Amino acid sequence: MRRDVLELRQFYASPLGQAARAMVSRKVLEAWGDAHSLDVLALGYATPFVGHLHDSARRVVAAMPAQQGVEVWPGGHNRAALAAEDALPFPNALFDRILLAHAIEESPDAVGMLREVWRVLAPSGRVIVAVAARNGLWADAEKTPFGHGRPYSRSQLAELLRDAELEPSGWTRALYVPPLAWLAGWAEGFEQVGSRLWPGFAGIVLMEAVKQTFAVKPKGVRARAARPVLVPASGVASASRKLRRRLERPT
Repeated sequence: MRRDVLELRQFYASPLGQAARAMVSRKVLEAWGDAHSLDVLALGYATPFVGHLHDSARRVVAAMPAQQGVEVWPGGHNRAALAAEDALPFPNALFDRILLAHAIEESPDAVGMLREVWRVLAPSGRVIVAVAARNGLWADAEKTPFGHGRPYSRSQLAELLRDAELEPSGWTRALYVPPLAWLAGWAEGFEQVGSRLWPGFAGIVLMEAVKQTFAVKPKGVRARAARPVLVPASGVASASRKLRRRLERPT
């Protein structure tokens, strides 16, 4: 069962949630820059990590699963919509960038959700999936949103993306600070030291993937397709006589 949107909002308003927001937002910025003139979708509860894109991207919208609930975002004018995981309310190939956070871990059909991502992603588009890391401390922290649902290892996440015809192109880790409120102020220090000394214990795995659009090619030498010749009904007898004379002509 998904966390309620009110629980998610409350967490990201806390010091620990603000630390998570800063660490993950930095990774998104490193991967995508400011997404200048691009269309961006935040799927699941990814809005805390795309706020810095508003001034440069052409469009930034959010889709939140129906089981989770939706909130007005951002602030005064709303760009968030409630959506079914397997039927996003967007046309094909609309978005250049898609970020998933708090999305697939609690999904009843993660592959189905990612195939919808494939559908609405532009052919040259890129998607980042942020999930709780299986070996990280955050996967067991039930007081945070990362402690619910299924965590993933890097290899498991890559396999899942390939099942949805999304090809992994890069990955990174984030959130090395232990999930304790009193350590939130030390998050930056843990991030710098943890990535060097204990990289396998990050709280989050982020994987970027691109859309697979491989064409199916025929095997072997292609034979020329036979084109049927239609003979009017009134000319069937005449055509038959001509064909008979050709067959009877001596060689």
